[in-house]
This record gives sequence, C-alpha cells and structure tokens, in this order.
Amino acid sequence: MDKELEQKNARFKRLATKRTNIILDRIRILGNCAYRGAYEYSEAEISKIFSEIDRLLKETKAKFHFPKSKEFKL
Repeated sequence: MDKELEQKNARFKRLATKRTNIILDRIRILGNCAYRGAYEYSEAEISKIFSEIDRLLKETKAKFHFPKSKEFKL
C-alpha cells in the first residue's frame, strides 16, 4: 500500500510541477500586454481580467481544501 501511495504522490508532484510552471509562464506572457506603447486598455478591462483570474484561482484552491461531497453527517 505504501508503494502505491508513493507512486500516486510522485505522479502528483510530476504533473503539478509541470502544470504550475505552464500557468506561471502564461501569467508572465499576459504581463507583456501591460506595455501601453503597444496596447490600449481601460482599468475596467484590467479589473475584469484579474477578477476572473482571482475567481478561478479561489475555486481551484478550494478543491484541494474541502471535501467534494457535501453530504450531511452528525
């Protein structure tokens, strides 16, 4: 059983590291849009972008911290 848990943990670490690095890279790329010499945008547009990123980040983080089932238990 311990060997299976180690394999699951190794798989998690491998995939989570790869996926996290992809997300971080994409956020850096989004930052390139901040250059006002090449782009024009409003504060409302920026607020909308980051509100959506924050919302999805909180939603995803909650999946790691709360049980998936909301079944009633005493």
